[in-house]
Amino acid sequence: MDIIYLIKIGEIILKLGNRREFEDRLRYDLKRRLSGIPARIEISVGRYFLHTGEEHAPAVELILSRTPGVNGFAKAFKREKNMDEIAAAAVLAAREASDGGASSFKVESRRSDKSFPLDSYAISAAVGEIILEKVPALRVDVRNPDVVINVEIRDKAFIYGRVQVGQKGLPVGVSGKGLLLLSGGIDSPVAGWMMAKRGLSIEALYFHAYPYTSDEALGKVKRLAELVADYAGEVKLHVASFTEVQLAIKKRADESRTTLYMRGAMMRVAHRVAAMSGAHSIITGESLGQVASQTAENLRFTGSFTDLAILRPLVGIDKEDTIRMAKAIGTYETSILPFEDCCVLFSPRHPILKAVLDEERKAYDAMELDPLLDETILSMLTFRYGF
Repeated sequence: MDIIYLIKIGEIILKLGNRREFEDRLRYDLKRRLSGIPARIEISVGRYFLHTGEEHAPAVELILSRTPGVNGFAKAFKREKNMDEIAAAAVLAAREASDGGASSFKVESRRSDKSFPLDSYAISAAVGEIILEKVPALRVDVRNPDVVINVEIRDKAFIYGRVQVGQKGLPVGVSGKGLLLLSGGIDSPVAGWMMAKRGLSIEALYFHAYPYTSDEALGKVKRLAELVADYAGEVKLHVASFTEVQLAIKKRADESRTTLYMRGAMMRVAHRVAAMSGAHSIITGESLGQVASQTAENLRFTGSFTDLAILRPLVGIDKEDTIRMAKAIGTYETSILPFEDCCVLFSPRHPILKAVLDEERKAYDAMELDPLLDETILSMLTFRYGF
């Protein structure tokens, strides 16, 4: 049996002159994610309608729950615009809610078609009365109901109950492309997810320092890229060998500055990889003051190696909140696997906290790392992950 999902969009509605571009992008993204699943998408004002077979419901609901640009979605009944059919469908929605544990309800109606003889209040009152009669296990609660039975009068009548929350935000791709500096930690996958929800398509760059970082550490990062791709739709992961660069920094630099200069070198590589991939921004999981390399002065130093926008969505976020988000998107358990990345293994005991930009840039340039960075880029490996 075919079913319909009513898909609610949010921020896209606020777009004026280029709204059609955003709508088309979301439709394209949904079709790409639904590849292999028989489905049809229709767009109405402020709503998408997805038609598919009931046997595909679990897969479709997973896809809708992880697609940026989708505010929420619900299994809906499509009926002719007469009260008998509307009420019968509302009773079905109410029974489903009751079977799922709901004990209270209210009815909310929206009448886009003003030619319909009843106004929104009258529709809600009439439908509510019939639900009370036909589903005695439910009581009315207009303040805090367990379920809201929705009736929308458009070209047809659409009736639906529980709305599942989506990712919200903007469709992936409408904001261009960003290069995510992906480590094996908790923060960077969350940062990538957050920027995918702001419409960025994501490529990722990981710095691997074999044998100081293990193949297990690389496998961990590959898994994190897969998990981010569940939301971003697709992630291309670049793996850069960074061992020789880090050894050179350790040999040529004052110990207190090794992490600072390493992050500067990473940003220089990231700038060039972003240019190669067509990205206009670099995404990091940095949070102000979280570690020594993330003081305002040190962030200024590392940021001086690129003129691209550096996006730090976690810059003012508490670590506990970041952990909560990581658990919600399913990256936390992978991030805490005990395989250290190169940043941790080469960390000095007493790192510099407040870099003086001109002085540190001069000292960094004196190390003459560019030939090693060239080799890092030339030897880079690339992996692709889809939804």
